Amino acid sequence: MGKLNSKVAIVTGSGRGIGRVIALKLANEGAHVVVNDLDADPTAEVVAEINGGEGPEALGFQGDVTDKNFGDDIVTAALGKYGRLDIIVNNAGYIWNTSIINHTDEQWDAMMDVHAKAPFRLLRAAGAYFRAEAKKAQAEGKDAPCRKVVNISSVAGVFGGATQCSYSAGKAAVVGLTKALCKEWGGYNVTVNAVAFGLIQTRLTQTWDDGEKKSIDVKGREFKVGFPEESLEHIIQNTPLRRAGRPEDAAGAVLLFCLPESDFITGEVLVASGGMTW
Repeated sequence: MGKLNSKVAIVTGSGRGIGRVIALKLANEGAHVVVNDLDADPTAEVVAEINGGEGPEALGFQGDVTDKNFGDDIVTAALGKYGRLDIIVNNAGYIWNTSIINHTDEQWDAMMDVHAKAPFRLLRAAGAYFRAEAKKAQAEGKDAPCRKVVNISSVAGVFGGATQCSYSAGKAAVVGLTKALCKEWGGYNVTVNAVAFGLIQTRLTQTWDDGEKKSIDVKGREFKVGFPEESLEHIIQNTPLRRAGRPEDAAGAVLLFCLPESDFITGEVLVASGGMTW
């Protein structure tokens, strides 16, 4: 079928946007995918889309990645269903932007929780399994299978973004986590990489041309997203490829780090931005 036959992947925030396409791409390569979203309906829709084909099976796991026990619970669910875990994609997140003089402690904590602490907790939960499997293979005189972690960062986490101090800090923390774990888990044959997205067309980057700002609902709270149409044109003109990215472009970059061809690549940050730097 594909290059990821029989592999098992957890993809957080995979009910919508980029995460959804990542889940579908991994499934298309033969992986069983644990689909997660904050909301039940998007989770179920992606599971149904994957399970409606003739390929691998998907498992739905609706839940909030910032919940204290989320990491332990989703790893337990994956191992309970499939008996193994090979790929983790820390994708879930959202934006909450304002200038620093208007930034609140609540805003800072929210961005750090979803973009830094949630990936940390999930990887901490998976660490015992990765270590045990590596030691088991070593005891049997075998090489441990190469397992994969892909953490999602942003150009804001690499180059910074105006009005995005907490978001940028959270995404920069993801890079630090990636660099640390690539060294810590190399002996387990686990590669740990990050993809930093530029402007990707999702509900978080929608534009408006009628003066009415767009918003999304996260846990019952409205968050302003997107920017005016003219701002999009300015960004595109300053992007060498002269277009915004599509979710398929972003998911393709993530897939590269999940395939066997990247088994000797770890600790890297791949910027998927069409050449744009902020």
